Amino acid sequence: MKKIALIASLLSVSAFAAGPHWDYSEVAKWGDLAEDYKTCKLGANQSPIDIKTTATEKASLSPIKTAYNAVTGEVVNNGHTIQVNLKDAGSAAVPSGSYNLLQFHFHTPSEEKINGANYPMVAHLVHKNEAGNLAVIAVLFKEGKENDTLKDVFANMPDKEGSKALPSTLDATKMLPANLGFYAFTGSLTTPPCSESVAWQVLKTPVELSKNQIASFKKIFAMNARPVQPLNGRKVQEAN
Repeated sequence: MKKIALIASLLSVSAFAAGPHWDYSEVAKWGDLAEDYKTCKLGANQSPIDIKTTATEKASLSPIKTAYNAVTGEVVNNGHTIQVNLKDAGSAAVPSGSYNLLQFHFHTPSEEKINGANYPMVAHLVHKNEAGNLAVIAVLFKEGKENDTLKDVFANMPDKEGSKALPSTLDATKMLPANLGFYAFTGSLTTPPCSESVAWQVLKTPVELSKNQIASFKKIFAMNARPVQPLNGRKVQEAN
């Protein structure tokens, strides 16, 4: 049942209509809203986390390799974030295996912290393998020049719950930095039901978004980031 709830929460383009209402103003109450949400308060491997670069474990992990396709999609306001749903978008190989890309979505500020500091935004690229397991590649954003790859996404964000067709194809490869060095750890979804056993890869090199692109998202969602969670003894591995 937990795996079904996990997949449904990731894939549903109408997630705002499913399950108990939750929001970011009462994060501490998520675990009490439903039986399926209890992991939000009881889980020992929750995300996001604060990555302390002096405490990471240098590791010889297999590199991230992507085989994404340029595809069409839809831009969805699901009441909690802007999510871009993609079809036949290709795959990524990470240390735990190969996964198909399903969607990506944004949080402001970045849910992940690096040495105690947030970036203005982050994109979570959500992948699933044939066994139903999940892997996320997180792309941190800093303020800089306009991001051409995401230009049509930011231009078509619904300001209310609903969806719009992406007017052009998008190749998620172009969302990533040239250097795919990363931090890896086992975590969870960062929204209810907070299901665990998610393979996380947080890219070390940030990508640029313009001040206007960041502001346009924050006009819809001023803040949609879960606070960092305890490591509870987990090791964060670092790969160049």
